[in-house]
Amino acid sequence: MAAEAAHHGVDLVPVVALLAAGVIAVPIFKRIGLGSILGYLAAGLVIGPFGLGIFSEAGDILSVAELGVVMFLFIIGLEMRPTRLWSMRKQIFGLGVMQVGFCAALLTAAGLAGGFPVAQAFVAGAGFVLTSTAVVMQVLEERGEMGSESGQRMISILLLEDLAIVPLLALVVFLAPGAETTTLSDRAISVGIGLASIAALVGAGLFLLNPLFRILADARAREVMTAAALLVVLGSAYALQLGGLSMAMGAFLAGVLLSESTFRHQLEADVEPFRGILLGLFFMAVGMSLDLSVVAANWRLVAIYVAAYMIVKAIGIYAVARFLKASHRDALERAFVMAQGGEFAFVLYSAAQQVGIIDGQANAVLTAIIIISMVLTPLAMLFLPYLLPKDEISLDGIEKADGLTGSVLVIGFGRFGQIASQPLLLRGIDVSIIDNDVEMIQAASSFGFKVYYGDGTRLDILHAAGAGRAQAVLICVDKGETAVRIAEHLRAEFPMATVLARAYDRGIAMQLVNEGVEFQLRETFESALAFGKATMERLGIDPEEAAETIEDVRRRDAARFEAQLAGGLQAGRGFMKGNIAVPVPTPLATPKQTGRALTKETADVLATKTAVSADDDATG
Repeated sequence: MAAEAAHHGVDLVPVVALLAAGVIAVPIFKRIGLGSILGYLAAGLVIGPFGLGIFSEAGDILSVAELGVVMFLFIIGLEMRPTRLWSMRKQIFGLGVMQVGFCAALLTAAGLAGGFPVAQAFVAGAGFVLTSTAVVMQVLEERGEMGSESGQRMISILLLEDLAIVPLLALVVFLAPGAETTTLSDRAISVGIGLASIAALVGAGLFLLNPLFRILADARAREVMTAAALLVVLGSAYALQLGGLSMAMGAFLAGVLLSESTFRHQLEADVEPFRGILLGLFFMAVGMSLDLSVVAANWRLVAIYVAAYMIVKAIGIYAVARFLKASHRDALERAFVMAQGGEFAFVLYSAAQQVGIIDGQANAVLTAIIIISMVLTPLAMLFLPYLLPKDEISLDGIEKADGLTGSVLVIGFGRFGQIASQPLLLRGIDVSIIDNDVEMIQAASSFGFKVYYGDGTRLDILHAAGAGRAQAVLICVDKGETAVRIAEHLRAEFPMATVLARAYDRGIAMQLVNEGVEFQLRETFESALAFGKATMERLGIDPEEAAETIEDVRRRDAARFEAQLAGGLQAGRGFMKGNIAVPVPTPLATPKQTGRALTKETADVLATKTAVSADDDATG
């Protein structure tokens, strides 16, 4: 009976293996600086059919895991409002078409140089042109560049490549042996079906989606909203797949159509957990799909074409970027990030095998080339910072600090320094200002401020800025460690200078005091007190009482700070008022006057208790 139950039960071994592999591999790879993508790929390789053999059919898992890419494109679509997408049309259909066309020509030429027939060389090269959406998006997300200008250009190219799969599949059919049997009307019908599926999806999005989610929101069933979000993503992907387009493009269009919806943030929150899990599963499935026997049997061919295709594609991407006036830095970065093949190549190669352009062996070799290029991309990104040109600071129109004679020297002119300088300037005090942020200096000049370029952590700059002649030196830099270094230099070189400093937190404040700073202020302290006072007044507390409470907080904080200077950060905790209940509550502030009875009855009771207490003391 138990054996029968076990036979019909759910086999949890594959599920546990998938989760365990990802949970173990990704943190390790991120800790050593190789990134999460390589972690997932390595985990998939270990538990796949060519590793431990826990999974035997990687293709089945890959087909499910591709939904992670689909959901990723849906979330990107939610951020792409139609107006924003329209503003990117030149990048999508200009930059995208130029890069795809030029790189396809170069890669086809590389295949022809290797002695392959035209059709096979074109299919192999065209498949490698289709960059991995999953890899690029993950790299951009980890680097925080999804919303940057360079990131938006890469996303535009990826969108064009998603669209390019349709004509490429049509070309595969045209190049196939016996393609003459396919008539022009058949091709026109295929294109018409694709356009009709896009039109139907757009129509449904404009007229059905918002009313649907409004009805579901009124029902107040969170799980139904989550199910509806998944239905929209998967339904849109399936609709465009039926029309011969990519699933990712369908999900992206659905996201764009819902980008103006009031439910946009709710949808993103519902889909995000599934996106993250499935995208990780996708990379693991790609790792499982790497046929090591094919790589071993054809290792010379695979090695040559991985290197050749990645280098040729990178050169093509760089050339197009520079032709369109991109900087050397942006062009080089784009070439490194997008030099690999992608998941849509698997679709193109399978279609080419079905129509007889390539055989099963060639498909396996090309698939291995694509997967290895995806594996190498995160590794290549590790070397990118060493190849990028160093940022050269242009000081055109900016004066360096030299021979300044102001009565007050302000070091750092960010938000804090700008406000701190205002009362001094209003009093007509001669203020010298230095900063090492060129963009900030240029911006400040447009508002009527003369800021000199100089790094306050350098002794020669402090001398040139007049720190020894100034009546007061104000350290207003953002970073606490930098403030401490400047204070060290000032104490050692200008011991008679009056130094006032901005402190990041209590620890930095203590270090500044130890360095001889005469006045320090934690950057959020006074604003937080003002915020707390305003809160009390909104709660109906008398403004005078609120002010007295704030003053008591100041006294407590000062006492705690003195205790910490003597005994370390953990000292003086008794001066803080926590929100954990204590047996005997104590007043936060000292009472203004002694308690008094408000009625005659209360006065009599208090008098009686006082007399009894006096008798007890006398007899005790």
